[in-house]
Amino acid sequence: MAFSILRAAPRLSPNVFTQSCRTQVPRYASPFLRHSFATESEQPRLRLGSLAPNFKAKTTQGEIDFHSWIGDKWAILFSHPADFTPVCTTELGAFAKLKPEFDRRGVKLIGLSANDLNSHDKWISDINDISQTSLSFPIIADPERKIAWQYDMVDAQDTTNIDQKGIAFTIRSVFVIDPAKKIRLTMMYPASCGRNTSEVLRVVDSLQTGDRKGVTTPIDWMPGEDVIVPPTVKTEDAKKKFGDVREVRPYLRYTSMGNK
Repeated sequence: MAFSILRAAPRLSPNVFTQSCRTQVPRYASPFLRHSFATESEQPRLRLGSLAPNFKAKTTQGEIDFHSWIGDKWAILFSHPADFTPVCTTELGAFAKLKPEFDRRGVKLIGLSANDLNSHDKWISDINDISQTSLSFPIIADPERKIAWQYDMVDAQDTTNIDQKGIAFTIRSVFVIDPAKKIRLTMMYPASCGRNTSEVLRVVDSLQTGDRKGVTTPIDWMPGEDVIVPPTVKTEDAKKKFGDVREVRPYLRYTSMGNK
C-alpha cells in the first residue's frame, strides 16, 4: 500500500522544484548581494578583445567619462580592496614612482578603491609620505562597488574581504586597455597578494611591440631581446620582413628585428 501511495503522489516538474528552492533576494538588498545571485546572462563577460565598459565616475582629479579620459592613449585600470590598507598603500606608491615610464609609453594610469573621495585624498597623503613620492594619477571613488561589479573585480571566495555593511571589497584586478578601448590583458590577484609593477610594465612593452612589429614575445621577454616570428608568417616572408631569422624548429623562429 505504501508503494502505491508513493506512486500516486504528484510529481513536481523540474521548473516548479527549481523555483521553490530558489533563494529570494529582497529588493532592498545591497548591490553586491543582488549581483551575487545574478544569472549567467547578467554576469559581465569581459574577455580579451572585449570593449572595455564605459562609465562615468568621480575621481581624485574630477569627474570623468572613462572612454573620453582614455582618448587615444593606452590605459591601465587597477583596483584596490580599500583605502588605508597595507598592501594597497605599497602598490600605489610603487605605481606612482613608475608613472614616468608608463607616460613614456603613452599609457595612462587610473586606480580604483572602494571608498569615497574624502578618504582617497587623506590616503594619498599617507602614500606620498610612506613611499616618498607624489602620486599624480587619478583614483576612482567606488564605495558602492558599481564599477567593480561592472568589471567583475569582486572576490567570490574570500568571505572576510567585506566592509561593515557586508559588501564585498574589490580584488586586485589589472586591465590593460588599448586606444581602441579594447581589453588586451587582465590580471587578478587576491587581496593578500601584492602586484608586480615591473611585470605590468613588461606586458605593456610586449603588447605594444607586437602591435608595431607583428611579432610575439617568449617567456620572460624584456625589451631588446629576441622576439618570435608568429606561426602564421612563413619563414621566407619573415626573412624579407625582419632580415635575420633563427629557426629552432619550423614552428619556433626567433628574430631581433622586432625591436628595431
